[in-house]
Amino acid sequence: MARDILHCGPQGLGLLRSAAAVGAALTGLWLSRHPPRTRCGPLILGSVAAYGLCTAGFALSHSLALSLGLLVAMGAFDMVSVVIRSTLVQRQTPDSMRGRVSAVNMLFIGASNELGEFESGTTAAWMGVVPAILFGGVGSVAVAVAWARLFPDLRRLDRMAA
Repeated sequence: MARDILHCGPQGLGLLRSAAAVGAALTGLWLSRHPPRTRCGPLILGSVAAYGLCTAGFALSHSLALSLGLLVAMGAFDMVSVVIRSTLVQRQTPDSMRGRVSAVNMLFIGASNELGEFESGTTAAWMGVVPAILFGGVGSVAVAVAWARLFPDLRRLDRMAA
């Protein structure tokens, strides 16, 4: 993306690589003072869908500034979903199962980056870079919509309290 589409060189690549982390860090700071208290189900589903839309927008972008903004937003939306998901795992899991559920959750989260990189590399080699990124964004939106339909309790979840 940096070299072939955005034509921004190593400095631009550095900015692109750090943009999502900036969005996540700023959102993490915001959430530490203003945690989500209501409409948590719609908020997590909306965050995943918004992450996917930003990913799709990034795939179609030819502007470094727009791409940076979309990556910052992706980091922010990802942080919202991570905070809610992590809290739900802790608050909604029965005490007797919390350690095991947390261990499985950590295993999947830990492996997700490597699996995601494998998937991204494979689809980029097969489809090309832009279609692969677009496919990932559309896939995230599809997952959010599917989860909203498959798990109506999550869609209606208001507060995260057990």
